[in-house]
Amino acid sequence: MPRQARLDSPGTLHHVMGRGIEATKIFRNKNDREDFLVRLKVLQRSGALTVYAWALMPTHFHLLVRSGQQPLGNSMRRLLTGYAINFNFRHKRQGHLFQNRYKSVVCQEEPYLLELTRYIHLNPLRAGLVPDLKALHDYPWTGHATLMARITRPWQETDFVWSVFSKSRIKAIKQYEKFIQAGIAQGQRPELTGGGLIRSQGGWPQVLLLRKKGRSVPSDDRILGDGGFVEQIWSEAKDREKETLRRKAKIKDLPTLAKIIIKKMGISASTLRSASRKSRVSQARRAFCWLAVGRMGYSAAEVARFLRVTTSAVVRASNFKDFTNLEPFNTV
Repeated sequence: MPRQARLDSPGTLHHVMGRGIEATKIFRNKNDREDFLVRLKVLQRSGALTVYAWALMPTHFHLLVRSGQQPLGNSMRRLLTGYAINFNFRHKRQGHLFQNRYKSVVCQEEPYLLELTRYIHLNPLRAGLVPDLKALHDYPWTGHATLMARITRPWQETDFVWSVFSKSRIKAIKQYEKFIQAGIAQGQRPELTGGGLIRSQGGWPQVLLLRKKGRSVPSDDRILGDGGFVEQIWSEAKDREKETLRRKAKIKDLPTLAKIIIKKMGISASTLRSASRKSRVSQARRAFCWLAVGRMGYSAAEVARFLRVTTSAVVRASNFKDFTNLEPFNTV
């Protein structure tokens, strides 16, 4: 099955995860970890990312970031490619360092920003890298020590997280510590490791409850959030796709496209928008719909209003499978 496109736009919150290939240790020593963090700091300071939470584990990493002035994919390529090259040089190795492409999940800010901050920062404790919460407070390879004000990292966003707990920094840190403490007993929390219906609804029990009630909820493996949030992200993604298509299209509007079609097909403007079923007119309409929807990013409803036909007719025409007779329009 082909992999799905990533979902992203400026200001989107992402839980990003990456693993070493074949369980390779991607962080072998202090130099490795500091190299990774310096690269993360550069991205944050350039406005590419806002970093809320992070954890560097021996074989993988977790980041909770908000995309900024450039797409997340560009930021992650800069981070991971540069790190992998330096890592291989330091350790005299060759080949890929990371397993496939990193995983990124779009997250609904409320309530998942805080929940994921806790989940990510408790990773070293769950993995046994530190013995207890007290030791985690001073552990240098997660953002938790920074939120506890034990280690200063100006590039990590702390004020926003603290502000959720209290206007007073001292009180906020104490409340944050209690919040982290309460999360220890929750264990692995698989519903937070990705998107999809099971995760978004809080696990199988909630999914089964929905099924008993006969309710269906939109879900997507790339999204962590409720049904309404999933639909919002889908809608925004479609709008961005349309905008991209329109920017790339050589023809910028429907009237201009109509002029080209009727000239190539030798018909009149009124005929194109009539109910005529003549072969040449039908072919012209198919070409118009195919280009307007598929190449220029217009919705079927917009095209239907322009042609004065039904939306379903436009959908059928734009999905026309035999494009042999439409070749003259491929350069549009």
